[in-house]
Amino acid sequence: MAKVSLYGLDGSKKEEIQLPDIFKTEYRPDLIQKSFNVLHSNKRQPYGSDIFAGTKHATASIGKGRGMSRVPRLTQGRSAALAPCVVGGRRAHPPKSEKNWNEKINVKEKLFARNSAIAATFNKELVTKRGHKFDDKISLPIIIDDKFEKIKKTKDVIDLFKKIGIYDDLIRSSNGKHIRAGKGKRRGRKYKIPKSVLIISENKNIIKSSDNLIGVDIVNRKNLNIEHLAPGGVAGRLAIFTKSAFEKIGGIK
Repeated sequence: MAKVSLYGLDGSKKEEIQLPDIFKTEYRPDLIQKSFNVLHSNKRQPYGSDIFAGTKHATASIGKGRGMSRVPRLTQGRSAALAPCVVGGRRAHPPKSEKNWNEKINVKEKLFARNSAIAATFNKELVTKRGHKFDDKISLPIIIDDKFEKIKKTKDVIDLFKKIGIYDDLIRSSNGKHIRAGKGKRRGRKYKIPKSVLIISENKNIIKSSDNLIGVDIVNRKNLNIEHLAPGGVAGRLAIFTKSAFEKIGGIK
């Protein structure tokens, strides 16, 4: 099995580590996309319109024999109302809050998709296809000494990324920040930010120093899921593992 380099806090290679068997998993983009879609569907918040929307007007049908359509009309005017075919009328088939958006996926498919996405972090071609920028000389996935979790300042994390050769990916994410198209910009999600580095560790100490970096996600090894590894259902995330997390990655449940 192939080996990857372990980097120290000075950016130098300390030793070679053998890849766990989980990185032998076959690349299955179909299962990865399916698992991602199921996860997002189950996180979806039910929504629906007011059941009385468009029906609160005082209306009456004008009756036949006047040469006019017999749609309900306002009693205090001639404008049509209430019917689905008129301006301001009710909707014919509005969304209902009781609709069940949940989807299911087989446990083995879900695990296979996650393992396949983990294995994809080893494939430089897939990581490059996602748009990540990194030094071609480094080995993927990036393994860093456990002392990385003890860093307390963001500037020290940036210095480490520069030494390793992945700082350009942070710049790519920062420059790619843009205003969202559509109504979402008025609903508390104005900006879209490209995903950058994914940091996988054994504890939460690294969050304080890395959480402020644009596009960077930090996750505990045990909480790793398809959304972290394949944003948008596309595998090949540029990933950083701490040494202890990398050694135990094959045993996540």
